[in-house]
Amino acid sequence: MKLGVTGGIGSGKTSVCRVFGVLGIPVFSADDEAKEVMDIDTSIILRLNTIVGKNLYESGSLDKAELAFLIFNNRSLLEEVNALVHPVVFNRFREWVRKQNAPYVIMEAAILFESGASNIVDRIITVVAPVEERVNRVIHRSSLTREQVMGRMRNQMDDTERIKKSDYVIANSENDMIIPAVLRIHENIISSV
Repeated sequence: MKLGVTGGIGSGKTSVCRVFGVLGIPVFSADDEAKEVMDIDTSIILRLNTIVGKNLYESGSLDKAELAFLIFNNRSLLEEVNALVHPVVFNRFREWVRKQNAPYVIMEAAILFESGASNIVDRIITVVAPVEERVNRVIHRSSLTREQVMGRMRNQMDDTERIKKSDYVIANSENDMIIPAVLRIHENIISSV
């Protein structure tokens, strides 16, 4: 069984996945995989430069800040880049799944629904948190400004839409405990596989 874990930027997807990892469930990070693909796959690198109309690798590695600036201010460019990278990530996920030996596996993806990854998993968890907490978490862990974080949030599906399409929801605010929620979901999945 393949379980998708998604949620908006700063919602706490990675924290939830760490708890599953402690339970022995393998986690595939689609976002990390996408970054790696854009760093090492020469055909992706060439096509990415063509799509954005400039060399994003002048320093020898991907200028992530410039790419983010370009795609988060141009929806069609964002969609083109996603259409280029996501099929490669999905193939890597399928290969990775074949190598796992666990009752189920997890794909962690910020844009699980938007990318189409929701079609290659069996069940989905959406992690939610209040907007202000999410913004503060992202600002604290990165060099992004409040405006940049809000811009990225606007480019993602909202929680209400994600929840409608999910099998489970985990609230991850300062007042919520995620471990009991993860344990309940884990038991539910184990009892059904």
